Amino acid sequence: MIITGESSGELYGALLARALKDSWPDARVLGVGGEKMKEAGVEVFAGIASAFGAFEIITSLKKIKETFNKTIDTMRSVMPSVVVLIDYPDFNFKVAAEAKRLGIKVLYYVSPQVWAWRKGRVKTIGRRVEKVAVLLPFEEAIYREEGIPCEFVGHPILEEIESLSADTARKNLGAKEGARYLALLPGSRPHELKNLLPVMLELVKAFRAEFPGYGFLLPLAPNMDVARFQGILRELQEEGVTVIKGNAVSALKVSEMAVIASGTAALQAAFLETPMVVIYKLTPLSYLLGRLIIKVKHITLVNLMLGRAVVTELLQSKANAGEVMSELRRLMSDKAHRDGILGAFKSIKALYAGKKPSLRVAGIIGEMAGWGA
Repeated sequence: MIITGESSGELYGALLARALKDSWPDARVLGVGGEKMKEAGVEVFAGIASAFGAFEIITSLKKIKETFNKTIDTMRSVMPSVVVLIDYPDFNFKVAAEAKRLGIKVLYYVSPQVWAWRKGRVKTIGRRVEKVAVLLPFEEAIYREEGIPCEFVGHPILEEIESLSADTARKNLGAKEGARYLALLPGSRPHELKNLLPVMLELVKAFRAEFPGYGFLLPLAPNMDVARFQGILRELQEEGVTVIKGNAVSALKVSEMAVIASGTAALQAAFLETPMVVIYKLTPLSYLLGRLIIKVKHITLVNLMLGRAVVTELLQSKANAGEVMSELRRLMSDKAHRDGILGAFKSIKALYAGKKPSLRVAGIIGEMAGWGA
C-alpha cells in the first residue's frame, strides 16, 4: 500500500509502483493517489487530500478525515505486506501508528522536513517504521544518529528528467524549436495557485512589454481543480500563456528561465540546469507562525543543500512582478551570475550520480516483505 498526499509525492508513488510491477509482476499495489498512480497499475481507493498552512488546511479537513478513515478500513481488510508512506506527515504518522498496531511493516519514503521544524518527529518515526528512505543526502545522518535504519536512495524526479529528450519535451508541449520560453510553475496546492497566479499574470504583462520575443509555459498539476481557477487561467491565456496539464519537466527542459513556487519544481529546475527565481506567499498569519517554528535560513532545497543563497527567493510582499522582473533581467544580462548558478546546479547533480531510487526502494520493499529476488 502506497500513501501519498500531493502531486509530487504521487509521481514518486507512480514510479515506485512501476518498479514494483517490473520486479514482481503479480504484486498487488493499492494506494491513496491520483491519475499517475492509476496509470502505473495502482488500485487507488482514495484521492489526494492535502493542504498547507495553519488556515488553508481548514477547508480540506472533511476530505482529509474521509480519506484517513478509508485508508485505515482498507488497510485492516487487506493487511498489506508493507505500507509505504510518502511524506505527508500529519496524515501518515497516524497511518503508521495503526499499521504498527496491526503488525504491518512500514517504510517511510520521502522524509518529512524534520531538519526544518519539529525535529522531535524523528523519534516518532523511529518508533513506528522499520526503515526510512530519504531523497536528500544530509537526511541520512539525522536518522542514523538516532539509531533508525535509513538509506539515501537518490531522487525519483531524476528518473523522469533523464528519460526526457529535448525533442520529446517540445513535442509534449507543441513548442517550436529555437523559440524562447519562460516557464511559470505556480505550485499544486490551492492556496499556492490563489496567491501566485495573480503575481504571474502581472509578471507576464511586464515581461511581454519588455521582451516581446518570449513565449510562456504554465504547467498545472494533473490533480488540480482547473474549474476553481478558470477565470485567472483564461486571463493568462489571453496574455499569450500556454496553459498545460502536467508536463512540468518538459516545460522546464525547453525554457531559458523559470519562475517557481518553492517546492519540488525548484529541484527539477536545478537538475535540468534551468536558472530560476523562487516565489512564495502565505496568509500573513500562516507566514508569521511559520517563521517562528521553521529553523532554516532558506526555503528552496537547492539553497538548503548548498548552504547558501544561490537561487533568489522572493517571499510574501517581495513576491511581486517588479521584484521578479528585476531578477529575471539579471539572469539574462549578468553572465557571471548565471554561470555561477549553473555551476552550483552541476554540483547538486553530482550528489545523485548513479542512483536509481524507485528500483532501490522497490528492492527495500521486497526485502521487508520477504519476497526474494
